[in-house]
Amino acid sequence: MKTIQRFSVSAASVAVVLGLAGCGGMSQRQENTAVGAGVGAVGGAVLTGGSPLGTVGGAAIGGLIGHEVR
Repeated sequence: MKTIQRFSVSAASVAVVLGLAGCGGMSQRQENTAVGAGVGAVGGAVLTGGSPLGTVGGAAIGGLIGHEVR
């Protein structure tokens, strides 16, 4: 089971890095949303031990918070 959790965290981290690479033409609010979603996904994965639900939930919450930050 640990292998699946490690893979989930690694996949989320790679997705965050690749996603942030495409932030060149985004507005500040869009960048904040993307960064918040990435940080939330990694945080959710870490806090829940790599649970897919925790990763998605963290991304959703982080994206909402990032969208509201100015």
